[in-house]
Amino acid sequence: MEAVEQNDNSRPISPNLSDNTEYCKHVMGHSNDLMIRPLQCLHKWPSVLLYIDGMVDVSIINQAILESLLQTHELPDFSADGEHLSYLQNDILAASEVLLIDDMQDVLNALLSGSAILLLEGSKRGLRIGAAGWEDRSVGEPVTQTVVRGPMEGFNENLRTNTALIRKRIRDPHLWIEERKVGRVTKTRVAVLYLKHIVDPEVVSELRRRLDQIDIDSILESGYIEELVQDKTRTIFPTVYNSERPDTVSAALLEGRVAIIVDGTPFVLLVPALFVHFFQSPEDYYQRADISSLIRMIRYLAFFIALLAPSFYIAITTFHQEMLPTNLLISLAAQREGVPFPAFIEAILMELTYEILREAGIRIPKTVGQAVSIVGTLVIGQAAVDAGVVSAAMVIIVSITAISSYVIPENGLSISVRILRFVLMILAAAFGFYGILMILLITVTHLCSLRSFGVSYMSPFAPLIQQDLKDTIFRVPWARMKTRPLSTGTADEVRQSTKKTKR
Repeated sequence: MEAVEQNDNSRPISPNLSDNTEYCKHVMGHSNDLMIRPLQCLHKWPSVLLYIDGMVDVSIINQAILESLLQTHELPDFSADGEHLSYLQNDILAASEVLLIDDMQDVLNALLSGSAILLLEGSKRGLRIGAAGWEDRSVGEPVTQTVVRGPMEGFNENLRTNTALIRKRIRDPHLWIEERKVGRVTKTRVAVLYLKHIVDPEVVSELRRRLDQIDIDSILESGYIEELVQDKTRTIFPTVYNSERPDTVSAALLEGRVAIIVDGTPFVLLVPALFVHFFQSPEDYYQRADISSLIRMIRYLAFFIALLAPSFYIAITTFHQEMLPTNLLISLAAQREGVPFPAFIEAILMELTYEILREAGIRIPKTVGQAVSIVGTLVIGQAAVDAGVVSAAMVIIVSITAISSYVIPENGLSISVRILRFVLMILAAAFGFYGILMILLITVTHLCSLRSFGVSYMSPFAPLIQQDLKDTIFRVPWARMKTRPLSTGTADEVRQSTKKTKR
């Protein structure tokens, strides 16, 4: 048992079966889900089959492994050591994946990945048999990125299912998938996907370097990877895009970007990510160009409303009343006559109330969520106005701000707007429009300084790349989308033939 207590990372497989089984039991704390099935392999060799209950497909264990190993065969003569393992690997086992292993650490890793292990008495090597078959959530409709027109498939928590959903859309051998394990304890599978003939090799190399530098005990969701590989951590703006839609990820790969899939989460990361990407929805490319352009302009308008509406109201009512028409000024003054708080306190109270209701709506069970939202938005808002705590105009401002924040397609940018909105409100209460202008200048400067895997975050506006403006605020028709975005540094600029079709 001294060898068992060492728990070395490179312990070789012992020719003694009992030593190997006792080692696995000891390392795994005699867990009940470790299944150890002794058998007489081909009625000749004493052996043992190990697997984790609940992580394997029982039909594979019974049909592809046990039935194959318990049959009677006329065996050839094995002159060299290890030939019997090769015979089992190539001629007996009906499983699709059968690999030779010679280290106990590999045995443990394979068991915890859903494989079955076959060890034979007197052999210093074993067989790893692919038998993974744990329960997965079926492929369903995306929850956070819904569309009216377009595919209704979304990623689930299984890495191999997610890679298959992308392979289904991009049937090209140049779609390369690199897989590695990240996390000392969890050993989470992380896959990097890119189109070899389109992607910028420097982006792939940089991503490999950053992933290899991660030294952490656990990776439980793609948010861990996002925070560990992003260029700049001291920013409220997201520099890594995430999506749970296979069509969005496939389109990004075709533009020369790189996808990062983490086992155990339906959210796939995309790099490099630019500011304009967070305003793009997959539905933009399924509608006509004129409709998509109009909807996209509405998104940019909603972004500025969600960012600036409360601070503009505070600045105008506190410092710049002369900017309002006389009739509107009189109406606002009449509404605020009985309100005991200044506009800034009024706005802060309403915004904090909305943020609390927003969080409550996420945590509350769905059966009562709708009732709470109705009470929060209608009853509390109306009661606050009737009680004279806030003015009706402030309720309107907060409502249009809240609705506008939901227009932004990507939740990461929406959270950034919510944070920046409070800063703008404070400066508007202190300095009026001068404070708002000050924060906007600082924000624009900060955005221009950001980079995502070496690419300027504000491309193609800063630096200006005219060829890429065709898919920013407007989207030109597909017939004019002849080149891929140059911002990503793609190795193949041509998207479609430039030949004109005769009509």
